Amino acid sequence: MKRAKTVWMVLALALAIGPLATWLGSVAAAQFGNNTISGEVRDADGKPFADVTIIITSDKGQKWTLKTDKSGHFSQPALQSGVYIVAYQVKDKVIYEQKVALQGGAEVKADANFKEIIAKQGAAAAEAMKKQEEEKQKFEALKGHFDSGVAALDQAKAARTQMQQAPADQRAALQQKVTDLSTTAINEFQAAEKATGEADSNRHIVFAKLGESYEAAGRYEEAADAYQKAIAMKSDQAGYYNNLGNVLAKAGKIQEAQAAYEKSAQLDPANAAVAWRNFGIVLYNANKMKDAVAPLKKATELDPKSAQAWYLLGVALVNTMEFNKEGDKLIPVVQPGTIEAYRKAIELDPNGPYGAQAKQGLESLQAMGVSGIDTKMLTRKKK
Repeated sequence: MKRAKTVWMVLALALAIGPLATWLGSVAAAQFGNNTISGEVRDADGKPFADVTIIITSDKGQKWTLKTDKSGHFSQPALQSGVYIVAYQVKDKVIYEQKVALQGGAEVKADANFKEIIAKQGAAAAEAMKKQEEEKQKFEALKGHFDSGVAALDQAKAARTQMQQAPADQRAALQQKVTDLSTTAINEFQAAEKATGEADSNRHIVFAKLGESYEAAGRYEEAADAYQKAIAMKSDQAGYYNNLGNVLAKAGKIQEAQAAYEKSAQLDPANAAVAWRNFGIVLYNANKMKDAVAPLKKATELDPKSAQAWYLLGVALVNTMEFNKEGDKLIPVVQPGTIEAYRKAIELDPNGPYGAQAKQGLESLQAMGVSGIDTKMLTRKKK
């Protein structure tokens, strides 16, 4: 009787194990999957690479570690579909990695032939080194042309200053010197521009210097074009707009120049007075006195302590003065603000060049019969 009970229990256990095994199998299939990563690893000589540690990591963070056999083979089955990183480790150092994707019960190869890998890396390294050397040579060429251009431009500016101070009989030779040096600077900066790439972050500086060189040579249209190219690359530089305004004014493009100066003042409010004063100076030097009045007034409003701006405003107003004819006499009609501008220049620079020239201006007006000039203002202080 006891024996029959034992047989029944074994049979019952067998019946119970059957469905349990089926359930466990379905869990295993869901948890481990039916994909395989296998591969063959060869060393730097192309021979089978044994005992290489293979670390397989899933995109879910699961990790498997195994080693290659004496033939360099490895195989990791029961993997779910997904993306895996296969790392090859020798002496505790990962020397290579690759990514593989598994799907649909496939066996994916992750071979690694280090003879081929090293050859490819060597070629890539050689190419990178060649490119680096080319970039170095290009930079040295750029720097050489840029430095030469700066040197020639500085010499041209110095020669222009010398020319302005030289006797009349020496100016022609100095003007030729300015032209020659400016041309040298232009050629050097053009060569520097060709040595820069389209994406070079310093390209705008080269164009700005090229603009200065054209300006020094009196080639204002070309200078404006160079400054506009610099602005297109670096539109937040107030100085570029100021310089653009200078050359446009010299080229007689007053409205365009005004727009450039306004942009310069907008970008750099602290130096807005300088921008407007520069505008006035350029027009003043070009003998465009009527056009110079408005920017010089703006400059004095923004910086009422500039003796230079007040003096130039006074001169510009005098040069726009009109005359009424009374019999045989021409009676000057002084523009409003003329005497006040000269007075401010004297107050701000009583013993300096602007104050002295402003006094001369008032004396000239007084000699012409203009009334309302304070004679005390004309009294020169003893040194």
